[in-house]
Amino acid sequence: MQETPAGPLLSQIDIPADLRQLDKSQLPQVANELRQFIIDTVSVHGGHFGASLGVVELSVALHYVFNTPDDQLVWDVGHQAYGHKILTGRRRNFHTNRKYGGLSGFPKRSESVYDAFGVGHSSTSISAALGMAIASKLQGNTTRQHVAIIGDGAMTAGLPFEALNHAGVSGTNLIVVLNDNNMSIDQNVGALKEYLTQISTSPLWNKMRDDVWKILGKGPKPEYTRDMAAKIEASVKGVFSKSSNLFEALGMRYFGPIDGHNVTGLADTLEQLKNLPGPKLLHIKTVKGKGYELAEKDQTLWHAPGTFDKITGIINKKPVTKPEPPKYQDVFGHTIVELAQQNPKIMGITPAMPSGCSLKYMMEVMPDRALDVGIAEQHAVTLSAGLATQGMTVFCNIYSSFMQRAYDMVIHDVAIQKLPVIFCLDRAGLVGDDGPTHHGCYDLAFMRCVPNLIVAAPMNEQELRNMMYTAQLPENKLPYSIRYPRGQGVMPEWRTPFEAIETGTGRVIREGEDVAILTIGHPGNFAVDACETLVTEGLNPAHYDLRFVKPLDGVLLDQIGRKFRKIITVEDGTVVGGFGSAVLEWLNEHGYHPQVEILGIPDQLVEHGTPAQLHQECGYDAAGIARTVRQFYGAEVSANA
Repeated sequence: MQETPAGPLLSQIDIPADLRQLDKSQLPQVANELRQFIIDTVSVHGGHFGASLGVVELSVALHYVFNTPDDQLVWDVGHQAYGHKILTGRRRNFHTNRKYGGLSGFPKRSESVYDAFGVGHSSTSISAALGMAIASKLQGNTTRQHVAIIGDGAMTAGLPFEALNHAGVSGTNLIVVLNDNNMSIDQNVGALKEYLTQISTSPLWNKMRDDVWKILGKGPKPEYTRDMAAKIEASVKGVFSKSSNLFEALGMRYFGPIDGHNVTGLADTLEQLKNLPGPKLLHIKTVKGKGYELAEKDQTLWHAPGTFDKITGIINKKPVTKPEPPKYQDVFGHTIVELAQQNPKIMGITPAMPSGCSLKYMMEVMPDRALDVGIAEQHAVTLSAGLATQGMTVFCNIYSSFMQRAYDMVIHDVAIQKLPVIFCLDRAGLVGDDGPTHHGCYDLAFMRCVPNLIVAAPMNEQELRNMMYTAQLPENKLPYSIRYPRGQGVMPEWRTPFEAIETGTGRVIREGEDVAILTIGHPGNFAVDACETLVTEGLNPAHYDLRFVKPLDGVLLDQIGRKFRKIITVEDGTVVGGFGSAVLEWLNEHGYHPQVEILGIPDQLVEHGTPAQLHQECGYDAAGIARTVRQFYGAEVSANA
């Protein structure tokens, strides 16, 4: 891979200290060169696009004003941190971003001292930066600055409000930069979005307030005079504002909104805020995809478009020479519409991912029955539970890694009450380029230990449809979890008639001898490929698709336990406490003690790369399964000799 060339000023910036040597009048050129560098790199190598373009000027201004890495920047989610990475010593390697063995697509503490906090999921920045600020205060460091950069989409979660509630009384040097572009991945929703659309504070008012604040601070009793000024300010705002300021009600001094694409203006404002004591919030208005017209117009498409021609804007797609299988999420999206047309009680819920999970199809034709609740996974689950108490049949669609955030609600609000909420866990298993923050490694393990919960995984699109159909039948009285991976399935002709699946039943894919391969979910297709190869070598393994981790198919496992002394389990989840562990527990409990090899995601963090690369690394792709079967047969031959 070839390094992307940089402009004349950007090429001189290896670390932020180099940036700070420039005159402020040069910052607009730096921003222009940085924006072009991101466009040039992402168009060729792929990655998140629109979010980083929207904060180019902010990235430049932050590193120009603050003494990073001593002053600490915490980027929320990290989709928007490409400019930050390029300015902090990673420009020459930026073409490896999100590539196997290359730079992470998100800030990562082990990658750079400038990455103050590792991120990937939304809404963590204010809490993390506040923790850093409190630590600095306790350590007697009164000059270090701590800045959390959070988007308006991430603000819809509960965690930022918990952090703001604490920050307002902390007395710390904390600055929260609210990057308001009216987008997360899809367009923002909810009352906070409406509030941020309406809120405005005059720049003239802010200037007057700051000047008065500074003057009063020099008087004989600064605490008294400033307290009086704050009360007068609140009264004046009550007269002239449509609504009182939410952030100031939480104890944060509020500034803005200001133009987030005026880099010198941003630098001036940040310089002033740096010298004001206490927690502050700067509200900036930006455009996601700024500087690339197509990305500005279709912000959802250009969130992470893949590679594209930067001149024409044509997104590169691999040529289609034969019918392609659909993505699992699209099978979900079209299937829930079919089911909802038959069952008027069906509703769909997603926390801010209608495009990613394909609930958008239902939202288009049944907008009252398909809800995007914003980045609020906990609310999504408990809302689903509330709907279920009134007889609604709710499909709650959440990415596997994001479901971790709502685990208490699964137990407390759904499972304990035996409410038949149907969890559709998208992006289960190793998701690829987003890396360890997004891999869906743990849901099989953390779902199967919850009482009253059915845990299933389809091997293909037909099985996904049938599991969704089964879960919404009136006779199903328990919560039901269905997990499936990111990306394409295996069935071009996938729209098959619905058939109910008896809960807790597996199926025989291939009869065989000596070695039994037990799979759950999509990796069953890897086992099919492995068996095809092994048969040509004269080996004859059996293959069983269990379909359910809870309840397990005791009848099928009893047959397997009686027949086989060697068993391989395969899952796209952690080997600790997952499907393989469940099988071992069952076999031991029923007096079977075969030799068992568990293939899956090892007990370690798996970095980023393509799914195929990561499956190979973890040893449960077709080649890895075949290799393990050969080892079992080899051991058998040695024993018989």
